[in-house]
Amino acid sequence: MATDGFTTCLWFEDQAEEAAHYYVSIFKNSSVGKVARYTEGAMQPAGSVMTVEFTANGQRFLALNAGPQFKFTEAISFMIACADQEEVDFYWNKFLEGGGEPGPCGWLKDKYGLSWQVVPDRLIELTTDPDMEKATRAMGAMMKMGKIDIAALEKAAAGE
Repeated sequence: MATDGFTTCLWFEDQAEEAAHYYVSIFKNSSVGKVARYTEGAMQPAGSVMTVEFTANGQRFLALNAGPQFKFTEAISFMIACADQEEVDFYWNKFLEGGGEPGPCGWLKDKYGLSWQVVPDRLIELTTDPDMEKATRAMGAMMKMGKIDIAALEKAAAGE
């Protein structure tokens, strides 16, 4: 792992390697790197996976197996910028497979409990439109959605 920049560390009870492969399977420009194992006398059984380095969509991560003490919360999430509805649908469906949970306003939790925001670029464009009435209508529509529907946002922004 490079020594410059930032690496996000994700704490897992014991699913670090499984999770790393899962995230790499979803995103382009992704790969699994080094796997470190616990040694004798460590907090987990000798030989079990301690950390897994991986890159998902160009972002560096370290998955750590360290026990059940900490869980993910919505206080931290990863936002996926999507070019179109096809990308929104892809990521939304992928993260719900196998036990993910949908949430409001484009948020969801994957099967590990990690929060994601699946956000089309068009949502940002509409909700930051200089025409405040248009932006307010788009924001109001988004607030009623789970998965973001770009066509519905555009209709709301247009006042339809």
